[in-house]
Amino acid sequence: MRLRTFLAAGFLALGAGFLALGAPSAFAGASSSQLEAYQPDPALRTAPTSELEARVRRSCAVIQARMQNAAETSFERPCGCYAKTTLRALDASEIEAYRTTGYFNDSARAKALGAIDSCKLQRPI
Repeated sequence: MRLRTFLAAGFLALGAGFLALGAPSAFAGASSSQLEAYQPDPALRTAPTSELEARVRRSCAVIQARMQNAAETSFERPCGCYAKTTLRALDASEIEAYRTTGYFNDSARAKALGAIDSCKLQRPI
């Protein structure tokens, strides 16, 4: 159950970044009521930044591996780049929004998409 919550939070974080530019993502088929019904992991509220980065990195690896039909381990370095670049770019209010909702807000999404590109990751089709 904890892994499912962890992955859901990560998918939302990464998927929210993908949604910023209107690109399809893991949530392309999700209705707004499904996203509204999502309850973020309460541990996000007090997790250190290093844990947030680990969650984003893990979600990135899972999504990239599925999209590219490859092993998750092959995305350790680029997803580490993505997570680190994204979280360093976020201001305090964007990090607080992520902690509260479990996904990136609009301004954070734009920064996350920039990180996807700069870390040479594939955007969802």
